[in-house]
Amino acid sequence: MIALKETHFNFPNQTSFYKGKVRDVYTIADKYLVMVVSDRISAFDVVLPEPIPYKGQVLNQIAAKFLKATADIVPNWVVSVPDPSVTIGRICEPFKVEMVIRGYLAGHAAREYAAGKRQVCGVSLPEGLKENDKLPEPVITPTTKAAVGHDEDISKEEILRQGIVSVEDYEQLEQYTKALFARGTEIAAKQGLILVDTKYEFGKADGKIFLIDEIHTPDSSRYFYSEGYTERQASNEPQKQLSKEFVRRWLIENNFQGKDGQVVPEMTPEKVESISERYIELYEQITGEAFVKPGGINILDRVEAAIKNALTSL
Repeated sequence: MIALKETHFNFPNQTSFYKGKVRDVYTIADKYLVMVVSDRISAFDVVLPEPIPYKGQVLNQIAAKFLKATADIVPNWVVSVPDPSVTIGRICEPFKVEMVIRGYLAGHAAREYAAGKRQVCGVSLPEGLKENDKLPEPVITPTTKAAVGHDEDISKEEILRQGIVSVEDYEQLEQYTKALFARGTEIAAKQGLILVDTKYEFGKADGKIFLIDEIHTPDSSRYFYSEGYTERQASNEPQKQLSKEFVRRWLIENNFQGKDGQVVPEMTPEKVESISERYIELYEQITGEAFVKPGGINILDRVEAAIKNALTSL
């Protein structure tokens, strides 16, 4: 078995299990989370029917690399990465917002702008921009973290008015978000990439804020290639990008955006393989390292053994 579609493990001291869109999360002794990043793929808040081989490994390894590279900015939840597809970390109480930060007018913000809106999440955008233009400065456009269904845009003012996050904590989240984005931008530039936009999730443990989940992966971030960016903008060409957007584009072209009555287009073995190859390309471009496909035993056996071994040393 090459793709890791789902897991059903049972570990010593396991207190709960949660199956997310792409992650299987095991709680151990109400103290640690074991996050298995499966090869499931979601778009428009829908899990697509076929898993993408190596996708989970790509996301987990990129996140592990960037969490390590930003640990001097903000402490993070990671305790260990015992397998290419697994991260074990401390349990944090997550803030119910995602901190989205944008350096360029792309994706959702570009669609809102094209529809005539000049405010996104309470942030004013100047007139005269076109899709993929660099913004005067990075802007934070938070979303609510929905347990089910779509995340919703929300303004800083509304977050504070509703008491979703305290003023003190929100100001700290903003500082961390800007500093993380600056570091991510710097690292991306060394790889010939532009970090266009991304999202960060934070939580609290023992009264302290931690960075949680994944960061700077192609599922949580959008990258452009630096080379040719200016020329493509000047000639109104689409930007060459590294993100999950290519999956969304394929779905849109095949009349699927997660709306009622729409059907996911057929995911042929060729399509699945091409998406897998794109994820591996993303990994190598973002990290500057060659992707290593694990060999040997069945992926489920490998993952389970790695977790059990790691848990004995906690």
